[in-house]
Amino acid sequence: MSMVDTAGKAVILFDGVCNLCTTSVHFIIRHDKSSYFLFASLQSDAAKEILLHFPSKKIKLDTIVLFEDGTIYDKSTAALRIAKKLNGGYKLLYFLIIIPRFIRDFGYLFIAKNRYKWFGKKKKCMIPSPEISAKFID
Repeated sequence: MSMVDTAGKAVILFDGVCNLCTTSVHFIIRHDKSSYFLFASLQSDAAKEILLHFPSKKIKLDTIVLFEDGTIYDKSTAALRIAKKLNGGYKLLYFLIIIPRFIRDFGYLFIAKNRYKWFGKKKKCMIPSPEISAKFID
């Protein structure tokens, strides 16, 4: 799927070799009943194309990025905005947005820093199964 097909959707950029990140993507897919989200690994050309429009943001592979309505969000803000769109009680987590970002991001970055040690890493980026491949852009 190309970038022109993202109208009305939000795009989640994630570390494609991180086991925690790919597990999170599968979780989001299962709880995104409206198919609002599309996905691309941060290592992909699609992610590079999106991030080119935001040169002032210094995005690293240790964060999740949400591209929504022409704006990018990262770290804890991205995670909470994603939770807000999921089906079920997960949207209630969005109330944590009232916590100052520097505090939320401190916890987020602690997990991000240790994600490979705790959850492992793949040798190459996740390849989506045929059942979910339409949700990924390249």
